[in-house]
Amino acid sequence: MGTGECVLGIDIGTTSVKCCLVDVHTKELISSQKKDTCSDVPSELGTEGSKQDVPRILSALQMCISRLPREGMRKVIRIGVCGQMHGCMLWKHGHAWEQKPENDRYEIREVSHLYTWQDSRCSQDFLSSLPVPKSHLAIASGYGCATLLWFSKNKPEKLERYDRAGTIHDFFVCMLCSLNHPVMSVQNAAAWGFMDTATKDWNHDLLQEAGLPPNFLPKVVDSGEEAGRLPSAWYGIPANTPVLASLGDLQCSVLPLLSKNSEAIINISTSAQLCFRMPQVNCQTPFKMEPIFKPEENFTPDEQPPACPQPVEYFPFFDGSYLAVAASLNGGNVLATFVRTVQQWSLELGFQVPQSKIWQRILALGEEAQSESSLTINPTLFGERHAPEGTATVTNIDLGNVSLGKVTRALCKGVVANIHSMMPKSMLSENGVTSIIGGGSALMRNKILHKELEDMYKLPVTLDSRGDAAYGSALAAVNAKETSRD
Repeated sequence: MGTGECVLGIDIGTTSVKCCLVDVHTKELISSQKKDTCSDVPSELGTEGSKQDVPRILSALQMCISRLPREGMRKVIRIGVCGQMHGCMLWKHGHAWEQKPENDRYEIREVSHLYTWQDSRCSQDFLSSLPVPKSHLAIASGYGCATLLWFSKNKPEKLERYDRAGTIHDFFVCMLCSLNHPVMSVQNAAAWGFMDTATKDWNHDLLQEAGLPPNFLPKVVDSGEEAGRLPSAWYGIPANTPVLASLGDLQCSVLPLLSKNSEAIINISTSAQLCFRMPQVNCQTPFKMEPIFKPEENFTPDEQPPACPQPVEYFPFFDGSYLAVAASLNGGNVLATFVRTVQQWSLELGFQVPQSKIWQRILALGEEAQSESSLTINPTLFGERHAPEGTATVTNIDLGNVSLGKVTRALCKGVVANIHSMMPKSMLSENGVTSIIGGGSALMRNKILHKELEDMYKLPVTLDSRGDAAYGSALAAVNAKETSRD
């Protein structure tokens, strides 16, 4: 690899987009850009729906990319893309985008909203009416196939307007490469449901019988495989530059941090995930994982989902390996809701306080408060996939524990306790995990969460800012280059 070659990493997240240039040889970050998308739009289903404006998201992303240094962009040899998993959008082939001849910018045309992973339109009764997937992963509301089947049953006219579907990052790759049909990595396909990760085949018969036309299912390839190439130069990146099939943001945020099987990775951003790599000692991997398991312990997922939803699931990682994942729907979004509530209370009392000031003050008060407070908050405001009907609760309230600092502390402790209830320390110990590496915007900014993690798990917790999905997607592009060359 020649010195100076770069890769471009892109993350299309739930609340923001980020892109970065990474040196292929040193794997050091050269430049990065980030922008909040402010893309949420009201749903006709109220709180049961979760929709975002696709043109606004991709406009923000293209603005970030335009701000990267052109000198570095001209040296890009591969592009990696990841984004928020599970969700889906629809578009009309040939009518979904247009590239302006006078510049590099794409204008988005005939596309649906993005129906995010937070969408809860699929009730338990509806999910129970669907066929049992031929997959080790259960189906849940917010998963792409579940959302599309809901439209097939409740709003078939929506499907009639379009002929393609994918995650928003699949759409973006499709647009960049001018693909006739979207290409999806097995990471995102597993997150859609009804996918056999061993064969990388959709449950075509089950989905068609349930009402989903086959043209809405993307082509599935291995994680790290090329989806297509740029047909022309784009923001300085040369024509014919390879673009990877888009990846999951969870896997990409884990990739830069996970170097040993004895490590678990926790990411607390909008949501929260705790995971560790299952043994896969026979796979050839460029990620140089340190094996500590015996060959006979090689992990293979079940062929059918569990009879009852479980808090820990097994997501495809790279090179045929899997991550054991406790994916909580409640993370930084819970704390953000609390801050918005405090701001609303202030407004109702006649005071205008910016959220930044509230964040600064409650975290300072929370750090001063004692973690031994009897106040207990179960913060599952958004339910959990294994317990979708769950609600948040506050117990053990007394006159001495309702100060703002103690409530903040109890809320942070509750976020960690909820993760621990899904993946307890005993499970980590049984699988040889002796340390935790933490990342994600909410955890990196919040010392209380860090302290509560150490107290709850009784393990060293090291924070590492490299747990960034955009950087991870760039690293996947570097590794894909190495793999294709070897």
